[in-house]
Amino acid sequence: MNPFDALILGIVQGLTEFLPISSSAHVQIAQQLLGLGSMPKPQLTAFIATIQLGTELAVVIYFWRDIVRIASAWLKSLGKKPSAISQDAKMGWLIIAGSMPVVVIGLVFKNAIENQLRNLWIIGVTLIVFGLLLGLADKIGKRQKSIEQLTTKHGILFGLGQALAVIPGVSRSGGTITVGLLLGYSRQAAARYSFLLAIPAVVASGLFEFATTYKDLSNHDLLATAIATVVSFAVGFSVIVGLLRYLERGSFLPFVIWRVGVGTALLVLLSIGQMSA
Repeated sequence: MNPFDALILGIVQGLTEFLPISSSAHVQIAQQLLGLGSMPKPQLTAFIATIQLGTELAVVIYFWRDIVRIASAWLKSLGKKPSAISQDAKMGWLIIAGSMPVVVIGLVFKNAIENQLRNLWIIGVTLIVFGLLLGLADKIGKRQKSIEQLTTKHGILFGLGQALAVIPGVSRSGGTITVGLLLGYSRQAAARYSFLLAIPAVVASGLFEFATTYKDLSNHDLLATAIATVVSFAVGFSVIVGLLRYLERGSFLPFVIWRVGVGTALLVLLSIGQMSA
């Protein structure tokens, strides 16, 4: 892989990891467009796993104060009655509960996720279908509840939305935000909890993938991988800042249009043989 291809993939990873448009879908599409389909799978998997560490570091740094505050409160709550714990401690328990669905589904269906589901036909359809669901949720959701009003039941439902993201094209943030909007949470509250909920699953899965694949990176790919990782961090951090500011007033309509447009274009290209699934 040359540095230019790595730079493009780093930008794509950073731009799409936190937007509700599916990073796995866009990275796989970018690989095809860059002609990297013939690259050995273990080598490509190792590269993707490594550059994802950049975006994972971005979300950890952005929410570092929240992470420390919530983790500290959670530790202090151990052994206490539910009625006696603080809001931050409750958030810690909700993040743990909400992370369970994606852990279970990810482990049970690991083989299918990594092989059968990584198909551009599936990605094209899920981009469109879940884009329309996001648009519907944004339209009909009451958008009144704050993150402080999150209940255990709703926390688990958010987690089920995140678990849908094991299907390429759904989007981790897209799934959780859609559920949040349907439950009546504000756009910012849904997005913020989506990011907090993603941290344990994203960091754990990212480190696991990196630990089990980094040896497949060849020496001449190290520079390209380093470039892509740094770029994905910088772009990813900027996206988190920009998205949360945008959602103070903006809607999810631009992301819905993008998803439907990309999904439709992808299906057309596959139909006429310009891309292979």
